[in-house]
Amino acid sequence: MILTFTVTGMHCNGCALLIDDAVEDLDGVSSSTTNLRSGTTVVELTTTEPSEIVAAIAVTGYLATLAAG
Repeated sequence: MILTFTVTGMHCNGCALLIDDAVEDLDGVSSSTTNLRSGTTVVELTTTEPSEIVAAIAVTGYLATLAAG
């Protein structure tokens, strides 16, 4: 499954890398790609719940919500 999250508070590519590292550390996540310009994180996952991804991003200091659609 692939989900997109809207992320706010990023200022540089280092922010995006920090988010990807945190999300990819979760069991059940295959990949995470964060785009600073679009303010999104696209996550390929198997067993991880969207709420776990939002929580992992929050730990890094950013606000994330599951994008509609």
